[in-house]
Amino acid sequence: MHVNEQIADELALEALKLIEATGNDDIVNDIAKTIGASSTTLEESFLTAVRVRRAEARARALIEAAKARVAESDGAAQSPSS
Repeated sequence: MHVNEQIADELALEALKLIEATGNDDIVNDIAKTIGASSTTLEESFLTAVRVRRAEARARALIEAAKARVAESDGAAQSPSS
């Protein structure tokens, strides 16, 4: 991984953890503005990393929900009927 992408991903992970703890979504924009003042390349990589991590979280939640539905239907199929 290129150093730019590595730094951007680390910052994205920290920002997303901070958003989870505080509920303040403005953190991403504040960090992006600060980064962009010095490096537009890092700013773009950071914003991309945030979008990718958020998309990953949504996909994982969808997968877990599907697994739960499968487990639930398997449990119902294996239950003895009355």
